[in-house]
Formats: sequence, C-alpha cells, structure tokens
Amino acid sequence: MAKSNEFTVAELKSLPSGKYCDGQGLWLHKRADGGGQWVFRFCLWGRQREMGLGSLKTVSLADARRKTDMARKQVHEGIDPVKERRLQRQQANARDGRLEALATATFEAQKPSLKGANANGAWLGPLRVHVLPKIG
Repeated sequence: MAKSNEFTVAELKSLPSGKYCDGQGLWLHKRADGGGQWVFRFCLWGRQREMGLGSLKTVSLADARRKTDMARKQVHEGIDPVKERRLQRQQANARDGRLEALATATFEAQKPSLKGANANGAWLGPLRVHVLPKIG
C-alpha cells in the first residue's frame, strides 16, 4: 500500500509498516519490525529502476533527500546512478586494494615502532624496488 506525503522526522518512527512516498522518487519502505529502507525510484531509458539509499537507522531524512537530489540530477543527465555508484566502488576497490597502497599504509602505521634504518624506509625500500614494479 503506497501512501504519498511529506514526512517530518518525528513522524518516521511512528509510521506503520508500508511504503511511503516523500515526493519526486524518494520512498521509505517501512517494515513491521520498525526498521526501514530509503529507496530512490526512477525511470531511465524506459526502464523502471530502484536505488537503495540506506537504512532508516543510518540515513536521516535530510541525507536521503540529498542523495535523491544528486541521483535525480544524474538521471536528468542520462546517467544511471546505480551503474555509476557501482563503477565508483569498483574503481575505489581497485585503487585502495592495491599492494602498493596497503604496503605504504602498513609502513606508516608501523613506523613509530621501527628502529634504526627501518624507520627511514629500509623496510619499504626493497618492496618498492623488487616487488611493487612487478605486481603493483
């Protein structure tokens, strides 16, 4: 059962289970256990899509509206926000999951406990010369 209204923050917790539209594609799917999920519904290239924005407990109404506004702008520009978010996550995982980033972060975290030449980079030097050029 879908209902359309403008929520206030105080009303969110007292809503019964169901689907509620806040306008312009922002929906709250409220569960019987009190939890809920923010969803942005949109149509792009003749295809109906839904994009999860987060749970009711972790994403405020204001944040859900902000995320909806950004996604709506992408749809207006012909960009699928679901695919765009997936692409950004893949790029971040590829960049952050690289051995070089992990080795540098580990060295910086352990630097205070290293003694002598290792504190100046002797620990990271062999990795930079021999390992990182080959496997990144």
